[in-house]
Amino acid sequence: MKKTLLLLMFLAGMVSIHAQTKEELEAQKAEKQAEADAATAEVKAIQTKIDALPGWRIRAFGTIGGSLSNFNNWYAQGAPNNTSGNIGFTLNAIANLIQPKYFWRNALTTNLNWVKLDNRDDPTDDSGFNPTTDVFNISSLYGRNITKTLAVSGLMEYRTTILDNFNDPGYLDAGIGLTWTPIQDLVVVVHPLNYNFVFSKADTVFESSLGAKIMADYAKTIGAINFKTNLSAFQSYKSSNFSNWTWTNSFSYTLWKMIGVGFDFGLRSNKQEALNYALALDPPTATDFDDVDNKLQTYYTIGLSYKF
Repeated sequence: MKKTLLLLMFLAGMVSIHAQTKEELEAQKAEKQAEADAATAEVKAIQTKIDALPGWRIRAFGTIGGSLSNFNNWYAQGAPNNTSGNIGFTLNAIANLIQPKYFWRNALTTNLNWVKLDNRDDPTDDSGFNPTTDVFNISSLYGRNITKTLAVSGLMEYRTTILDNFNDPGYLDAGIGLTWTPIQDLVVVVHPLNYNFVFSKADTVFESSLGAKIMADYAKTIGAINFKTNLSAFQSYKSSNFSNWTWTNSFSYTLWKMIGVGFDFGLRSNKQEALNYALALDPPTATDFDDVDNKLQTYYTIGLSYKF
């Protein structure tokens, strides 16, 4: 009986020692975690001060996606011998010069995609990659500060396609007005005096006009997340038929070093483009701006992301 009692007391003592040791380790862990959190907060505060210093801010990120497939004698499908695939990538680049009295903000956005479907049993079939998504946008905004958040500014923005029908149409906005920067990463441009130059190689429905330019851009990096959204709109004073707007969005999450996953999507409305497309169909599906179906234009890309 005594031996049993001594054994139980020994085991209870071991459990007590183990519990105390665990509690001590947890206390040490909490102390170190608090120190690490404080150090992380200090690093973020220092980085915020660095970001607020005058000078250039340059960064870029994007998405890469694609797939390739090959079928031989796969009789269950309509084209048993075919090669197919798609390749696409996006790029969002920013180069901003921030000074106490002025700023110069430059941005480039591209989204290019190619698709291939080669039926090897059809000698007339196109065996190459054909462009599908084709977006190119470059802008440059210069401003002189009036107050901490308000500036007199001038903007030039060019939009077109580069894989197919380059500069046909192409849009060049040039105007002056005000730029509001309520927070570091948000830029809102309101230019009531803006001319929208529209370039087209043929005698089409496209027409240049005077109007107002409104643009809002927000770009932010939070840890492993990169985010950029841009809304660019032109309101024609001549006719609403010549107005247009484009909204692009890019997200990426870094998984390892500079590689991660990304998602891009865009929306656009342009009645001149809709009418030009409808008139080119055989037979045409519209006669003028009054009966054209101006559907919302959309695209999205999902794939691997990169940044540098």
